[in-house]
Amino acid sequence: MKKLTVLSTALALATVTAAATAPAQAAPETYVLDEAHTFPRFSYNHFGFSTQLSRFNKTTGTITLDKEAKTGAVDVVIDTKSVDTGSILDEHIQGEDFLDTAQYPTATFKSTQVVFKGDQPVAVKGNLTLKGVTKPVTLTVTSFQAMPNPIMKKDAIGANAYTMIKRSGFNAGKYAPNVSDEVRLDIAVEAIKQ
Repeated sequence: MKKLTVLSTALALATVTAAATAPAQAAPETYVLDEAHTFPRFSYNHFGFSTQLSRFNKTTGTITLDKEAKTGAVDVVIDTKSVDTGSILDEHIQGEDFLDTAQYPTATFKSTQVVFKGDQPVAVKGNLTLKGVTKPVTLTVTSFQAMPNPIMKKDAIGANAYTMIKRSGFNAGKYAPNVSDEVRLDIAVEAIKQ
């Protein structure tokens, strides 16, 4: 009986010691978009004269990253009524022929996969919903940074990414091809860990 008690105690101590010395598994971390530094932009060719650049001023969402598992998720909601062309065209872009913000006041992107190369995310695959139409897109990540935000004193991440879409695929193809059907979507993102 004494040997059994000693053996049980030894096994219990070994289990506790192993648990205490095992490397901690990193958990997924959630970051909330910093609305003051997150701006989706879109650019298109205007009758061959120039490339026009506009942006959306209100964007919300979250990014979840598990750096150890090399997985993540991105969920973004864009207020399409916040479109900013830098000119009198805001109302025109919000009309039925383009964004139709009266019926579709938001656009969304929900990831299906975050692709890593080493420790860095290099692409985000997901579904873009614009004007009631959902299509798969892949965002190419051109830069990524993870570090403490020096002002907020919290962990933060930032990235730049882009993709190409066709307006006509989202029922917004008026004036194509004179106004290019192909549109480049860029997003600059900063997010703070919660």
